[in-house]
Amino acid sequence: MSKVVLAYSGGLDTSIIVKWLQEEYGYEVIAFAADVGQGPGELEGLEEKALATGASKVYVQDLRKEFVENFAFQMLKSGAYYERKYLMGTAIARPIIARAMVQVALKEGAEAVAHGATGKGNDQVRFELTVKALAPQLKIIAPWRVWKIRSRMDALEYARKHNIPVPVSVEKPYSTDRNLWHISYEGGILEDPANEPLEEMFLLTRSPQEAPDKPVTVEISFEKGIPVALNGTRMDGVSLLETLNKIAGENAIGRVDIVENRLVGMKSRGVYETPGGTVLYFAHRELEELTVDRETLRYKEAVAIKYGELIYYGLWYTPLRKALDAFIDSTQENVTGDVKLKLYKGNISVVSRRSPYSLYHPDLATFEEDELYNQADATGFINLFGLPLQVEGLLRETWKNEVES
Repeated sequence: MSKVVLAYSGGLDTSIIVKWLQEEYGYEVIAFAADVGQGPGELEGLEEKALATGASKVYVQDLRKEFVENFAFQMLKSGAYYERKYLMGTAIARPIIARAMVQVALKEGAEAVAHGATGKGNDQVRFELTVKALAPQLKIIAPWRVWKIRSRMDALEYARKHNIPVPVSVEKPYSTDRNLWHISYEGGILEDPANEPLEEMFLLTRSPQEAPDKPVTVEISFEKGIPVALNGTRMDGVSLLETLNKIAGENAIGRVDIVENRLVGMKSRGVYETPGGTVLYFAHRELEELTVDRETLRYKEAVAIKYGELIYYGLWYTPLRKALDAFIDSTQENVTGDVKLKLYKGNISVVSRRSPYSLYHPDLATFEEDELYNQADATGFINLFGLPLQVEGLLRETWKNEVES
């Protein structure tokens, strides 16, 4: 019997997909799940669920450390974002999950991989491009694009007909996706951009109204663009992010409500909580302003937009992303130091920045008397810098006279 590895979550969709793959293709189904920090209870009993629905074997891999340190923090170094707001918590998790699934498929000698992403979303692209890049010989099966099931009621009926045990839970008026970097909310009541998100929906952040009345100060230490310590205590990436998520969330940091352009062409509304990541991005930018020269920093801003597109579009395993990483890593050589921030009711303000590689020279920047900068030099600089404007202004008068005559 040929094998297929299914990206398995234990929810309704992937529970019935196990049986569907057996019926439609005659496959032996191996379930795969990745722990990227989904939260308490999300992976509990997953193996039992998968076996009960017909899977022959179950892999559950703890990818949290690698996800944070090699994916999320690499994105942090790049400064990438999508459409001015989104810090791409879902998008950055897909390349590591899909890669691990491919590794299991190769280990098991599977013929195919399968996923439960819909034909309208971005995740189908992210999963499948990873497979094509890393194991192009694998067949890819996306049931939502080919089966006759079209709704939750259809899925429940399929489960009943085939005696498939499915999770019993109160249906939420929206869908969620959570990992160590963020949690997303989409669909349901959020599909109307005019609807305000429900306050009880948020799991990681307080509202500004419920946040403490006194600001909280945090200090983040970086080495070559990577956060390595919080408030003077060195931590691994997972511990640092978990701690910062709690502190930032209590102070209402990290909520985003965006109408974004999906890769498949439609606009969709998403609400995100990224408390720790928002603080890290802010601190990282402050340190870059201190340690990276003007032209490199400005060029890097353009690279960040492209890097964000690569992540959002599922193009992590591409030559361009690898090439951009070389540039980004080069820019981070001197991004080492400490940034102290004040968090207060959803706002972040900088308190101090320090770095042994600071490019800020007090004697040059001062408005007091100094010996390094000759202010008279500015005259020649301005004359040359403004020469094109001066020439155009002079010739404009000549053109005007010629036309009038």
